[in-house]
Amino acid sequence: MLSLRFAIPFTPTKTKPKPGLVVQSGWNQTDLLSSLPRRCESYKLQAATADLTDGRGASVVELPEGLSRELMPKHVAVIMDGNGRWARQKGLPASAGHEAGVKSLREMVELCGEWGIQVLTVFAFSTENWIRPKVEVDFLLSLFERALKTEMDSFRKSGIRISVIGDSSKLPASLLGLINEVEETTKNNTRLQLIVAVSYSGKYDVVQACRSIAERAKEGQIQLEDINESLIEQELETNCTDYPYPDLLIRTSGELRVSNFLLWQLAYTELFFAQELWPDFGKEEFVEALSSYQQRQRRYGGRHS
Repeated sequence: MLSLRFAIPFTPTKTKPKPGLVVQSGWNQTDLLSSLPRRCESYKLQAATADLTDGRGASVVELPEGLSRELMPKHVAVIMDGNGRWARQKGLPASAGHEAGVKSLREMVELCGEWGIQVLTVFAFSTENWIRPKVEVDFLLSLFERALKTEMDSFRKSGIRISVIGDSSKLPASLLGLINEVEETTKNNTRLQLIVAVSYSGKYDVVQACRSIAERAKEGQIQLEDINESLIEQELETNCTDYPYPDLLIRTSGELRVSNFLLWQLAYTELFFAQELWPDFGKEEFVEALSSYQQRQRRYGGRHS
């Protein structure tokens, strides 16, 4: 089900109201730095558990009030949309928006690790993004490469496993080499798995899975009757994780579509659409998305008595 937040008109008062309204469909459950969004840090916290660790060796932290660790999604996916618009609104180049977007991603990675979310998948660069101006494409790829280099040691020390999915055939050799190094360096980490979709699309994923199955059939490894949903799922690029199906998808910037992202995997995913542009999406907005998710009942086509 959807949780949609639409901007609503309001009369200015001494206390500025939060822009946006959560609508739930019957479910229970200088310079760039000076322009970066300010994060709200005033949260009432409650004890999440009496245990000192979460079973994966990480220290358990208190959750924001209203969130339950038992109801936390195992896998969150994010379409990080709105970097360019954020930059234009501030009179900055598009590159500044992408740099700010990296800061938002860094914060979300930290929060997922602290709150017990096990997999975070982010849509960093789609197959359709290759048609953007070459200067922007080159900047995005170099930004990704620079971020991997900068954060590799931090990922290793903080227990974050990195996986990169997508069509690697167009990626620069230097980036491919770095991806292999980061994946190898972090492969035994268990606190959080960060899956970065680069040169990826949901249609591409299904097609490459079908091609792999066809090749196996051609070689006599499988028969026609062996082809089923389970076999297809084994060939999808999200087979790199124990939790390939997102429980919650978040899309920022007010757009209400999935944009060719994880099309097979999103079959029963709960959707949350936020009005904020990605660089403005921080802890407060993430808490709101998780709170909405935890109020829903997931039926998977069935009916609760």
